[in-house]
Amino acid sequence: MNAGRVTVVGEVLVDLLWRAGERELRAVPGGSPANVAVGLHRLDRPVTLITAWGDDVPGALVREHLDGIGVEVRRAPADSERTMVALAYLDADGGARYDFLADWDPRAIEVPADTAVLHTGSLAVVVEPGASRVLELCRERRRAGTTVVADLNVRPAVQPDRDAYRAACERLAGVTDVIKASDEDLGWLYPGLAPRDAARELLALGPELVVVTLGPDGGLALTADAEVRAPAPAITVVDTIGAGDTFQAALLDAIARHGAVPRESALLTEVLTRCALAAAINCTRTGANPPTAAELAAAAGVSGR
Repeated sequence: MNAGRVTVVGEVLVDLLWRAGERELRAVPGGSPANVAVGLHRLDRPVTLITAWGDDVPGALVREHLDGIGVEVRRAPADSERTMVALAYLDADGGARYDFLADWDPRAIEVPADTAVLHTGSLAVVVEPGASRVLELCRERRRAGTTVVADLNVRPAVQPDRDAYRAACERLAGVTDVIKASDEDLGWLYPGLAPRDAARELLALGPELVVVTLGPDGGLALTADAEVRAPAPAITVVDTIGAGDTFQAALLDAIARHGAVPRESALLTEVLTRCALAAAINCTRTGANPPTAAELAAAAGVSGR
């Protein structure tokens, strides 16, 4: 079954990748929402990306990237003329630390009528004035019956005030059905709390499901009545860029495929296991490079997942 369009709302940007020990930077188009849209497209999920970029050199790279992949894109009118740029410092193990030149100011966000699932997150829910407009969109669409999903994807470089960032994430949790965060996201937002306990804080604000990615330890999912974990396969990591976005794409695909937020323990375990496998495949490649549906099915068959 392949019914259900996912509409992704959020930033597209250019990552300038600077690997430890190297002198040259490499420009790679991306951005968490854009990566999620690409991941959904590769999983054969009907997807529309609503975003904004400038008519500048990074914007030309973004346009070429999206045109080449074939994702349906709606470019929202925006107040600024700049494309967002991120400087990603890669350590020897492929881990990334970011700095941003951030602009996110869409004036109008028009969602396709056949949208079954709305996804947002990352910088789009923190950088103003766009963040307030996205929050209102989530509120409106949830009231209208659309399943609303968000990935916190915390980036302190754009909002170093922890209290302000946490408040923005908690407002978002109050207007969504599903929230995803990494253990690192929650560790920064809720210092001193274990990921499970921090996830419970978010769950109490209104979502039906909170999912936590745990890196090489897989994933954790919590509802009011269930708590499940799923392991991640052992791999050789090239880098981790796009891993969380790939996980999120697989999660959104599952929600759209089932037509509802998964709550039952066995189904949650199945969904988490597939998401962790997709993220692992991405980590065996350079940059955000999520698997196709065929690649994910083949890997699942080999691993017995």
